[in-house]
This record gives sequence, structure tokens and C-alpha cells, in this order.
Amino acid sequence: MQQLWHFIDGKRVSGTSDRKADIYNPATGEVQAQVPLANAADMDAAVQGAAKAQVAWGATNPQRRARVLMEFVRLLHRDMDKLAEALSREHGKTLPDAKGDVIRGLEVAEFCLGAPHLLKGEYTDGAGPGIDMYSMRQPLGVAAGITPFNFPAMIPMWKFCPAIAAGNAFILKPSERDPSVPLMLAELMQEAGLPDGILQVVNGDKEAVDAILDHEGISAVGFVGSTPIAAYIYERGCANGKRVQCFGGAKNHMIIMPDADMDQAADALIGAGFGAAGERCMAISVAVPVGEETADKLMAKLAPKVEALKIGPYTGGDDVDFGPLVTAEAKSRVGGLVESGVEAGAKLVVDGRGFSMQGYEDGFFFGACLFDHVTPDMDIYTQEIFGPVLVTVRAENYEDALKLAMDHEYGNGTAIFTRDGDAARDFANRINVGMVGINVPIPVPLAYHTFGGWKKSSFGDLNQHGPDAFRFYTKTKTVTARWPSGIKDGAEFSIPVMK
Repeated sequence: MQQLWHFIDGKRVSGTSDRKADIYNPATGEVQAQVPLANAADMDAAVQGAAKAQVAWGATNPQRRARVLMEFVRLLHRDMDKLAEALSREHGKTLPDAKGDVIRGLEVAEFCLGAPHLLKGEYTDGAGPGIDMYSMRQPLGVAAGITPFNFPAMIPMWKFCPAIAAGNAFILKPSERDPSVPLMLAELMQEAGLPDGILQVVNGDKEAVDAILDHEGISAVGFVGSTPIAAYIYERGCANGKRVQCFGGAKNHMIIMPDADMDQAADALIGAGFGAAGERCMAISVAVPVGEETADKLMAKLAPKVEALKIGPYTGGDDVDFGPLVTAEAKSRVGGLVESGVEAGAKLVVDGRGFSMQGYEDGFFFGACLFDHVTPDMDIYTQEIFGPVLVTVRAENYEDALKLAMDHEYGNGTAIFTRDGDAARDFANRINVGMVGINVPIPVPLAYHTFGGWKKSSFGDLNQHGPDAFRFYTKTKTVTARWPSGIKDGAEFSIPVMK
């Protein structure tokens, strides 16, 4: 059985802890590798090495730092197939979806090539008599990222690329369920010319997370995962004086207006609701048709499409729509929520609970499920299911549909499908959700904009990637300089004001 490692100071190391976690092949249910789980001493060694290396890296001019990322992008393209296969083998998503995972991270690396421009400060000539004033963006020192299982390439790159481009060293604690790709990314960064110690990958569970949150040498922490853990990390990290940004759960609504193209809306719901087996924080998990006639038309389009979805392992070909869930525990949880929906009285239009695949009976597959007549008090509506389950809540009118999305505790993403520009504009302006799609089901911003939700989907003041990332990973220093000429004036005892 393969034994994985940490990546610290440019080397593969086993660490000092004797604890390990099993890594499964979700398609077969078999243990395929083990990964060491770090203790506080392992984390301290990584932080000490990072802090030592960061001094020279932070003093390196931003153009040279960007060149490392430029070479990293080239290496990502070179190893795309290898990265996608490793990702699919541990996560279970299809190969085309795995490549998309890598590419969405790669796009942030490309954006970070503009670090020399993004890190420029401000300058005022002649702020006062003989006085110039300027500001500088300087790195924080050592930052850390705690990333989830569902995007093991994209989200680590969303974190470490801007942090490193800004002159920081970075501690990455990836999910222990699928850590191979993060380890591969670290070695590619080293091959691209990154000095040893600037990107450390430390595998672990809660013990490693707490070590990050409590370590005085770490100045900033970023997290993506569930809302309860996001709240825990935000509170503990802030209490320890760190800069923290955390992104939590989601329950993304898609409103379908009576004038929408029903074929387009149904296709959008299929891809957005069931892609990656629903294990996406931007998945559409709630369809909200406006009016009974709209709902009936939508369900007539949706049901056969859901029934026709092809489920299989990543080796099953490019026509596989989605694969297994990541663990047996995830499969059990999704099954329990589907059962609760049936017991609560929702109509299970398509029932995927009995899905089994010949030759993969021990895999973590779960068939696609489609609910209708769901009400806002049901667990399948209030909770993030994180599985191939789409629930439908019928709204009498536009205002009721809008209220559903606005009243939900999560506010990550949302969408409206309509041909009415006025309705779309009203929706975009009034909705209290961070990312909005108009006839776009998964409105994930491109790398040069920022990604982030509202309400209990986000904790902190700044978003991921885009300009916000460079604000998060730097601190501003403002310098006021005066070069006197002529006779030196005496001391001043009152607060300086412009004269």
C-alpha cells in the first residue's frame, strides 16, 4: 500500500506522529493509500522552516516571484493528465471534471502573474511643504490554508498562488481524504523554481488545524468547508490575533420564471445540480419554479433527464456524468437526508437510492434523486445535502421565490432564469447572496474577480482570488517623508495639519 508524506522544506518527510488516515478509492471502496497525520511538532517544524525562508522570498522583487508562477502554469499544462487522473482516483469525479478542477486553479495562478501591478502602492507628491507620502503593500510573513476534499487542486491554488506571489510563505493543510494532488502541486512549484520552505504541505486532521490556529508564527488563515467548522476556525483564529477568511456551506437556489426557456433551464439544473455528484459549494440544490404551470412544465422536462444520467467510475469514459461520493460516511448521510425528505412528505419523483453498479458494488455510488413539493421546513431544504439530490420548492409568484432565497441562512450563490431584463435586474440588486447568475446556473467568478458568499456562507471581510486576495495576504504601510531645506525649524507640539 502506498504511503504518502508531508512536503516540508523541499523534501518528502514522514513526520513524527504515528497516526495515519486511510485514503479510499471511492469507486471500489478499497483503501489505496495512507497519509500521515501531523501533530503540533510537525506543524511547528513546517512553520519554522517557512518563516526562515520567507525573509529572502519577501525581499525578492515581485516580477521574479511572478516568473516562478509563470513556469508553474507551464508545468500544470504539461502534467494535466497526470494531475487529473490522481485527482479522480482519490475523489471520484470524472476526468473532464478533474481537469476543470485543475484549470480553475491554474487561472488564478495566471492572474497572479500580474502581482507586480497588484502590489503597487500609492504616492502623493507634495502632500505638504517638502513632504511626500507613499504607501506600500508588504507580505504578512507566513500564511496558512485549510482546504476541502471537493476541489483538491483548485482551492489550494486559490490560496497559495496569491499568498506566494505577494511574498509570503504558505502552509497548506489539504483534506486528508485526497491529498495526492496538493502534494504534486507543491513539487511542481519547487520544479518551477520556488525556494524550499515557501510552500509547505502538512497533512492532518483537527490536531493539525488547531496547531495552525494556535501557532504564533502564522499571521493569516484561509479556510473552505462546512459552516460549523468555518465558524470555529474564524473564532479561534481571530481570538489568536490572526487575519482569517472562512467560506462555509451553501444552499443555492435557482429561480425559474414563467417566461424562461424550459429546455435551457432544465439542462442548466442537470449540470449544476448533479455534476461532481453534487459535491460542490456552488451546486444548485434548490429549483424554485414560479407558478404551478411553470413547475409542471419544468418537472416534465427534468424527470427524464435525471433518470438518464450516467453514473460510473472515472475510468468509465468521458460520457459518464458523475461518479461516486467521496466516502461511505458521505453516502450514508445523503441517504439519510433523502429518507427524511420522503418521511416529511416530499414527492420523490426520481429515486436513486437503490443504484448499484456491477463490479463496483462496494463503491460509494448514490443514484440521482429529484424531489418535488418540498417545503421550507424540511431538512432536505434547510441542510446542505452535498450529494446528487435536487429539491424543488414551488413558489406562487416572483416575490415568494425571492423571499425563499433571501430567508435561507446560506448566501453563497444563486441564479435566475428569465427573458425579462427588468426581473433579472431587480433580482441581482435585491438578493442578499454573494454570487448571482442571470441565465447562468453556476456563477463562479473568473480569476480576476473575487469569489465569496454572504450570510453564513462566509466569515471575514475579504473574498478569495481576484484583487481581494492581494489585500488579504498583504498589509499596508504608509510613509510620510520630509527632506528639509534651509534653516531647521524648531519643535512642534501640536498635531500636524495641512497649512
